[in-house]
Amino acid sequence: MLSFLPAPILGVLNSVLLGINTLFWCLLLYIPAVLKLIVPIKGFRVLCTRLIIWIAEAWVAGNVGWMKLTHGTRWQIDGAEQLKRESWYLVLSNHQSWVDILAMQRVFNRKAPFLKFFLKQQLIWVPVIGLAWWGLDFPFMKRYTREYLIKHPEKRGEDLKSTQRACEKFRYTPVSVMNFVEGTRFTQSKHDKQNSPYQHLLVPKAGGVGFVLDAMSDSIETLVDVTIAYPDGAPTFWDFLCGRVPEIRMDIRTSAIPAHLKGHDYSNDAEHRRNVKDWLAGLWQEKDARLTGMLTSRDTDD
Repeated sequence: MLSFLPAPILGVLNSVLLGINTLFWCLLLYIPAVLKLIVPIKGFRVLCTRLIIWIAEAWVAGNVGWMKLTHGTRWQIDGAEQLKRESWYLVLSNHQSWVDILAMQRVFNRKAPFLKFFLKQQLIWVPVIGLAWWGLDFPFMKRYTREYLIKHPEKRGEDLKSTQRACEKFRYTPVSVMNFVEGTRFTQSKHDKQNSPYQHLLVPKAGGVGFVLDAMSDSIETLVDVTIAYPDGAPTFWDFLCGRVPEIRMDIRTSAIPAHLKGHDYSNDAEHRRNVKDWLAGLWQEKDARLTGMLTSRDTDD
């Protein structure tokens, strides 16, 4: 353990280790990603996808390695034993920090299908990792604002179609479709601006969840409800690199997705929209109460 080193030195060291680990595995990942791009055979592309996922999981394992080497963080995880590798999951979580992603990758890696996020279309051009995201079948979405759709009604419904096209790739390999439904990281100012009815959470946005349920109604059956808590305050990414996160708590709960929420048209079915919103509101009310307990309890069991 190198956690005794001064925080700035740990931050630089972990930044270098993260960079080397990412560059090494990304360069290796490019080989099957390019083959997947140029060989238009479905079975071959599925095989490439499985190899790419194995490489991505090795990247996560490398990150876990430097975390264990340099961090003294206490991890309190409840419910991870429920996860299964060969499953199709909808994963919903609260969002407080970019550390959430690394924390979830550490806990989920090789216990559940690789986590995949919906990304803005422009992110495909990010150097090094843009091609890696494409190879991993991360869905790249182009969302239209309400104002744009008023001016261009012919684009209405394109969100759902693009989600369906993206999710079509998920039918051939198990997947954990991840969504931070609050849409942004929690801050007190955002909470106050929204006049959120929850103590620790922002108001959940149902659109992304509704589109996934519409597009993957015949494959995704299980919800994985993740609650992340930082008893000493939500850290920045630099805090995490510097080892200044004393404790991370995570509660994982699985349940069947209600049948009445699947196989509808979120864009055009008002009753379905209300049902999805009510379902999320109930989940968020329970999560808010859970967070209260996770933040006030001082149990430090690993």
